[in-house]
Amino acid sequence: MRVAVTGASGFVGQAVIARLLSCQHDVHAVFRSLDKNAPILAQAIQTFSVGHIKVDTDWTDALTGVNCVVHCAARAHVMNETETDALAAYRAVNVTGTRRLAEQAAKTGVHRLVYLSSIKVNGEQTFSGDFFTCLDKPFATDPYGISKWEAEQALHEVSEKTDLEVVIIRPPLIYGAGVKGNFLSLLAWLSRGVPLPLGAIQNQRSLVGIDNLVDLIITCIDHPAAKNQTFLVSDDEDLSTTELVQRLGAALNKPVRLLPVPASLLGLVARLMGR
Repeated sequence: MRVAVTGASGFVGQAVIARLLSCQHDVHAVFRSLDKNAPILAQAIQTFSVGHIKVDTDWTDALTGVNCVVHCAARAHVMNETETDALAAYRAVNVTGTRRLAEQAAKTGVHRLVYLSSIKVNGEQTFSGDFFTCLDKPFATDPYGISKWEAEQALHEVSEKTDLEVVIIRPPLIYGAGVKGNFLSLLAWLSRGVPLPLGAIQNQRSLVGIDNLVDLIITCIDHPAAKNQTFLVSDDEDLSTTELVQRLGAALNKPVRLLPVPASLLGLVARLMGR
């Protein structure tokens, strides 16, 4: 099978490509720019550059001869937002750009598109003892989550008008070798022995290891039962933030300095700081 992977230089994209190659699939690795990316080169890989994802992005070359697209590229969740209209910035890439990809995929004969969405579509939290399911009414509250939900709807609209099958995957926080973003920052703080005010957090949070997520993605590229389905994915163990930090410290062989600051006080300080 020939599979196109967008966001090929990203954390998930690279892991998906590596697994596809190990399964003897041909890969179209789709990058924003080839000059500084394209870290994976193999005989079974063709590389394509599409520039910034937007309403008029031309995906045609990258999609030619492709059976399935795994769409990992996105405007990611930004902690320190600089855009005046953040929602518009997310929509331009995650909604309009994704719709454009789906329309061109359908036009070029792609059979299926697997979309990496986000658990933020479901919401920010559940009540104690409860959990999210794929049947929940979406309750995205921030620009990133809203754009991901609207992208899902755009994909279904294209699917209803064409022969393109769509599979939606909503992962929680993803971890593993090569992780970036906030998780990498947390590892850096622990490595330096920075005291963290996370010693009294009694939440339960689902996480997913990159290998487990990739297992699901690879299954979804051709499994008949995945057609037009939405999947929530996580490891088989939920952790409190305190437990997570303690385990990371143990894995790094670093002493963990946790201050027992109540979650309510942390929330108040965060709100005062605009976080």
